[in-house]
Amino acid sequence: MSERVPHMPAIFVGHGSPMNALGGDYARTWRQLGDSLPRPKAILCVSAHWYVEETAITAMSQPRTIHDFYGFPKPLYDIQYPAPGDAWLVERVSDLLAPIPVRHDHDWGLDHGTWSVLMHMFPQADIPVLQLAIDLRQSAQFHYDLGRKLAELRDEGVLIVGSGDWVHNLRLAIRAQSAEPLDWADRFNETVKELIAVRDHGPLIDWMSLGQDARLSIPTDEHYLPLLYVLGAQGQDDEVRFFNDAIDLGAISMTGVVLGRAA
Repeated sequence: MSERVPHMPAIFVGHGSPMNALGGDYARTWRQLGDSLPRPKAILCVSAHWYVEETAITAMSQPRTIHDFYGFPKPLYDIQYPAPGDAWLVERVSDLLAPIPVRHDHDWGLDHGTWSVLMHMFPQADIPVLQLAIDLRQSAQFHYDLGRKLAELRDEGVLIVGSGDWVHNLRLAIRAQSAEPLDWADRFNETVKELIAVRDHGPLIDWMSLGQDARLSIPTDEHYLPLLYVLGAQGQDDEVRFFNDAIDLGAISMTGVVLGRAA
């Protein structure tokens, strides 16, 4: 008899600074979150940091750990997250997204939007991890619709993770850890939570309709779009649970959300 595959949640993580890889309150919460989940068969991550002119998926058997940042302490560059790839999931994602072409990539790997979080959630690095690229040419609706197509993976034991920050304005960030949230950042963080809680995805897809707070929070969309994949994968009976609900540096939301059925 085959082992029962658990229905997995879909998760959005506010990953913030690469420094969170070295520990702290956010990392502790990620570890607790990993401990609370059923063990995934595999993980599919949409990271803000693979933002290119195509839809692609990592297809190598051993994706490299990418240190895609500059000017940080040496211990960050020493970190390796040697999770394996998964040929089955590469083909499954390609089939689910058809007829959209999905390039099988052998160059990228796991960037810090993925490994800085997963190294705390699943520290053994023994679960296959794939990244799906964000096609920067496409509309927000396109990305949400891809999430809907990928939702079937949840019933096949695959954990869908979006990694970004739904408030991400580095230009207006305040370079002090003690900085209070800027008023627009705080309001938009609450607006996103409220809309997710009542499963009102329309305004979140058409995020420009949410006004000046949204435009300040999302000056560029690469850190926001991973959320739309997760919302697209949401089921009708999923409970909603937020975690790490905070604003860093005045203008970077660390808030994450777990979408999953009640036990």
